Amino acid sequence: MSEAYAALGALADPVRRRLYDFVAGRSDAVSREQAAAGSDVPLHSARFHLDRLVEAGLLDVEHRRMSGRSGPGAGRPAKLYRRSAAEVEVSLPPRRYDVVGSVLAAAVERSLGGGDLPAALTQEAHAAGRADGAGCRVEGAETERCAAVLAGRGFEPSADDDGLVLRNCPFDALARQHTALVCGLNHDYVDGVLEGLDARSLHARLDPADDRCCVRLDAR
Repeated sequence: MSEAYAALGALADPVRRRLYDFVAGRSDAVSREQAAAGSDVPLHSARFHLDRLVEAGLLDVEHRRMSGRSGPGAGRPAKLYRRSAAEVEVSLPPRRYDVVGSVLAAAVERSLGGGDLPAALTQEAHAAGRADGAGCRVEGAETERCAAVLAGRGFEPSADDDGLVLRNCPFDALARQHTALVCGLNHDYVDGVLEGLDARSLHARLDPADDRCCVRLDAR
């Protein structure tokens, strides 16, 4: 998430934003000279700001000979800029509808092969959580490791005397419209995280509330 904030912060500068809008609006990569002229920005300033946009992950660079020729006498390749294909998304509080989308798509695909859709949803949500838990590289107690994984998915975990409270639902809008379905997927996902971490000191259970995630984790 910090990378997304940095990327969007790079667009706070009005000159940088004009350059980005110009490059993003072109169907082909453009040179510094083209970007500067098209944005009414001095060339020396355009060079600096374009490179900052590259560092922020908003633009990609390629090198190409503008003449189309190769070999001796063709000249040096020009440095060209185009909009990055990487997605940048920020929401406050954190939302991760992409996770639900991946689970739903995988479950539907599995059910089209003859499987039961509700069972496929449970299995895919659990598998997604298990993969995230198994991929955790944080050292420490099970509660700390579990909190790190869930924080990375936007759950905003907070420790209390009984375990972990998840202060945010990353799927809030969907949970409000399809409560039983999404809360069930939430539980399956968190349960999968615990399995992936081999965290036996915590237990996930449904505990719905309006101002937080429907799942909480109790210490055993």
